[in-house]
Amino acid sequence: MAEIEGWGMRGPFAARKDDKGDLFAQIGTFLASHALSPEPAHYNFAYDVIANPEGPIAQAVARLTDGGVRLNRSDIEKLGGTVVMGGGGVSSPPPRHEQRAAEQRVEDEAVQLVAETQAQVDGFADMMRAMQDETRGFGRDLAQSAAAIERSTPVSQAAAGLDEIARITGSMLSRIRDAETRLARATHEADALRAKLAEANDTARRDALTGLPNRRAFDEAFATRSEPDGPFCLAMCDIDRFKRINDVHGHQIGDRVLSAVGRTLAEECEGHLVVRHGGEEFAVLLHGIALADAATHLDAVRNVIAGKRMRLRETDKPLGQVTISIGVTAVQTGETIAAAFDRADRLLYTAKAEGRDRVCAA
Repeated sequence: MAEIEGWGMRGPFAARKDDKGDLFAQIGTFLASHALSPEPAHYNFAYDVIANPEGPIAQAVARLTDGGVRLNRSDIEKLGGTVVMGGGGVSSPPPRHEQRAAEQRVEDEAVQLVAETQAQVDGFADMMRAMQDETRGFGRDLAQSAAAIERSTPVSQAAAGLDEIARITGSMLSRIRDAETRLARATHEADALRAKLAEANDTARRDALTGLPNRRAFDEAFATRSEPDGPFCLAMCDIDRFKRINDVHGHQIGDRVLSAVGRTLAEECEGHLVVRHGGEEFAVLLHGIALADAATHLDAVRNVIAGKRMRLRETDKPLGQVTISIGVTAVQTGETIAAAFDRADRLLYTAKAEGRDRVCAA
């Protein structure tokens, strides 16, 4: 039996050495990075990718995973591979909407706590204000009664008993005024806390980097959309080769690119909801527009972004062309957000696979 570079094996499962390192190690790394167990079917797919880097499968994988994206089950099966479910192995990663839901779980609990606290503070502030009004009225009535007693009582009838009443009344008025001061302070503090909680609620629905609404705001808008305002279309927009921007220029420049793209999307899609949906992805919920018109409009937006010539602020050096890929779909009546996102995601992947810087609609 002929040996391949001393390994004593040949055929598709033979390890070999070259300037890229150990083939087995590369296959193992590929399986781990895409959450695939070492099943024979998974190994065969990985081998086809690694052993023939210039082949069509490897080239398709390179396009799909550009920017650090992990292959999902649908991607692998479209390329002729097989994903083995169960058997102790790791299957392909869950749909991205499920990943997003998992990421949001802790955030949602925090937002719910803020909302509950705000409701309690609202009730407390209203109670304090009512008590303040009642106390103020009681103190005013007591002061007026004391003054009336003094006016109606002849000086000749003044006695120790009346002096005692005046002393008690004065003491009560002093306590009431002190209570009014403390209630006013408590009411002010409750109002200030209520304002901070309202701000926190808004912050929880806004992306800190771009200033755009975030996924939570999108999910709420999708859930509360009104059919008479339709039809609705959902678009997923992804910055092409964003990982390369970060790798070459650093994350600070990457953040600026994210902000610039988000700002342009919001300006060009004015009247529709544009959110940063995570990473280099943006989502757009378009209303009152049919799919064909939505695709045409988004293609114009894509062209505006591609036409911008971004430069590095510090050196005025050109950053290079920044482009986006877009997948857009019509939202069906009664459709869940998960189903709509899954379809838009697949269309986005298609746009990436077909060469990027384009809109794919269905």
